[in-house]
Amino acid sequence: MGLIENPKTYTGRDLETIFFRPMLVGQNAEQLGIRVMYNMPVPTTIQMWSPRADVLTAYSSGWSGGDCATHGQKSIELSKIKAEVGFSASDYFQQVFELIVGRADVNLDDLTGSELEQAETELFRASIAESLRVTMWMGDKQASSYNLFDGFLTLAHRYSANPAVGKVNFQGKGVSPDTILELFSSMWDNASAELKSLKAEGNLAFFVTTDVYDAYERYLDGCGADGAYTDLISGRRELSYHGIKIVDMGVSKYFDPDGSLASTQCLLTDRRNLVLAVNTSDYPGSEVRMWYNPDAMENRQRAVFMAGAEILDETILVVANF
Repeated sequence: MGLIENPKTYTGRDLETIFFRPMLVGQNAEQLGIRVMYNMPVPTTIQMWSPRADVLTAYSSGWSGGDCATHGQKSIELSKIKAEVGFSASDYFQQVFELIVGRADVNLDDLTGSELEQAETELFRASIAESLRVTMWMGDKQASSYNLFDGFLTLAHRYSANPAVGKVNFQGKGVSPDTILELFSSMWDNASAELKSLKAEGNLAFFVTTDVYDAYERYLDGCGADGAYTDLISGRRELSYHGIKIVDMGVSKYFDPDGSLASTQCLLTDRRNLVLAVNTSDYPGSEVRMWYNPDAMENRQRAVFMAGAEILDETILVVANF
């Protein structure tokens, strides 16, 4: 137990390479299904360039050129946040020890400090990653929980007041195998020309709650084809509608019945249009600390950093109201 009581503090470069970068870049970032920006300068400003489509002119002498691209930018507001967890010494050791026992390459009679540290770090990192994932989707500064910053669902419904945002009213119809195609078809019909033009790039996605995902899967189960039967037996790794992926946000269990967000949600946009920004370098005091408090006989963990979410371009967004 003595090794777990050794305090561990990650700051600066160690905070980035050991703790945050493994869960925010590479395959872990791709699993989130959206665009992740890590340690961009604060305030985090996204530059958006669009090439002009009318640069060709009839040949003539002299100069008649102009800008080859239109430029826009959007800033992501980052909030200063922290995560704190405390466990009784016995419970904490049991959780960390369980992670170590499951590894075949560990000699339980000779546990080194590094093995315990890896298990302890992974336990805390997983808790932060899940909380960050849920908040980036359904965060609401006005809510009683997950209120650190506004998430994509809150932003999408707020931006839906903009006439440029595609909107589908599905209130009173309910989501079922009988209505699911009407939902997806209506959202595509209400998409802007800019959004439809991005389909060939392969980054469009329907971001849905689990009930929408299940309704579409049950609809496919009912299709009378050999492929549908095979999928019914073996399952499906992913779903698509006309080549557009269906992504389950995995947040259905977190909705508050008294909250402002309906428990059924569906967004259509480009994956790159949803941005999660995390910064651990530009905020004084950013750190991850793990230590044992002998007075409370408690193992404690704390992380301090900055995070925020934003929808970059409202014109390539379609929102369904339920």
